[in-house]
Parts: sequence; C-alpha cells; structure tokens
Amino acid sequence: MIATHGSLPRYVLATPSFRFRALASLAGRAPLGGPREVALATYVAARLAHDCLPSRALPPSIRVTRAGFARTWMSSLSLPAPIRTALSRLTESTESELEAVSTALRVVITETTTYLDAAARTELERLASMLDAS
Repeated sequence: MIATHGSLPRYVLATPSFRFRALASLAGRAPLGGPREVALATYVAARLAHDCLPSRALPPSIRVTRAGFARTWMSSLSLPAPIRTALSRLTESTESELEAVSTALRVVITETTTYLDAAARTELERLASMLDAS
C-alpha cells in the first residue's frame, strides 16, 4: 500500500495554481504591440501587488528590488501615457503600505478598461478587494 499525504499518493505533485490566469491568457491572445504590452505590464504589476498581501509575506527589501526591476522593464514598453503613469504608481506603491497599493490598483483598473476583458478585470477587482480587506 502506498502512503498518502492528504488525498494524493506519495511523490505525486499537486496541481500548481496560477495567479491571474485570465490576465496572462489575454496577454497571450492579444495582438502584438500596444494591447499585448498593456496586458503584460498589467500582469507584472498585479503580481507585484499580490505579493504585498500579508499571506504572501515578502519582505520589504525584496519588494523594493522587484519593483525597481519592473520599473526598468516597463520603461522599455510602448504604453499609452495614462496607463504608463498608473502602472508606474502601482509598481512604486508595492514598496509601501497596502492602502497605497489598493488605491493605485483601482486606478490601473480604470485606466486599462478598454484593453482588458471582463475576466482580467474581475481578477484585478478581486485582488483590490483582498488588499482592502488586509
């Protein structure tokens, strides 16, 4: 008999969860150029914001480093000015308090409305609610 841990047999990997599946899928389907770059940049910023949640518990020094690299990468993208500003503020906010992250995320949701589909916006709204609750 095989020893099990929970409901899985020993040596079987659990199915990995994938954060922001709809947003990543949108980035994969979007045409090259503006729409894809907006989706990818929003995905990266959402991952940074998600890692600010207490359940993720990334130390501030790591969040600062990651935000710096994300800002550098985003500067190479061709993004509309309002979206670039909103994503930049969200990225910077991940270095500080949750309230600032939630506020900046809501601005990103507003600015990217015409680029994101309903499923991607729902994921971002859910994240904003989680940040508000923390």
